[in-house]
Amino acid sequence: MEKEFTELLYQNQGIVHKICSLYFNTRTDKKDYKQELIIQLWKAFPSFNNQSKFSTWMYRVCLNAAIDIIRKEKTQPEFVKYEYHDFITISDSKSELSENQEKLYQAINTLSDIDKAIITLYLDEFSYKEIAEIMGISESNTGVKINRIKSLILKSIENGNK
Repeated sequence: MEKEFTELLYQNQGIVHKICSLYFNTRTDKKDYKQELIIQLWKAFPSFNNQSKFSTWMYRVCLNAAIDIIRKEKTQPEFVKYEYHDFITISDSKSELSENQEKLYQAINTLSDIDKAIITLYLDEFSYKEIAEIMGISESNTGVKINRIKSLILKSIENGNK
């Protein structure tokens, strides 16, 4: 079971990275919560029953775990801690996002947690049916939400350019 989990996790590791990048801001948080998401995946792995693709199941577990973490953090007092490496920029061309990608990520970060999850799945080319299954909503509601989210993102990007 451990070998199967490790192989599936390796094949789909981009999902964990993407969820951490969208939901957590600092490098330290991303690193810590990446480990937390992997732990949650491991705990939930016995419940994976191959009724859907592993990536679909993985998205659902990671998104739910990330949203739970954020909800728990909102109830905690906020402490601001700055670390030296938060101010260092890496000039490696592979790590830099294009200006358009940066604008898109900034717009996505203004969305609610649920809307972030839906648009992330959409951008990863999941079908409406798969998104509906992951999010626990109807397929038609998924389409409506995606169109509304696209409009919100477009407005956010347009407002940012002014």
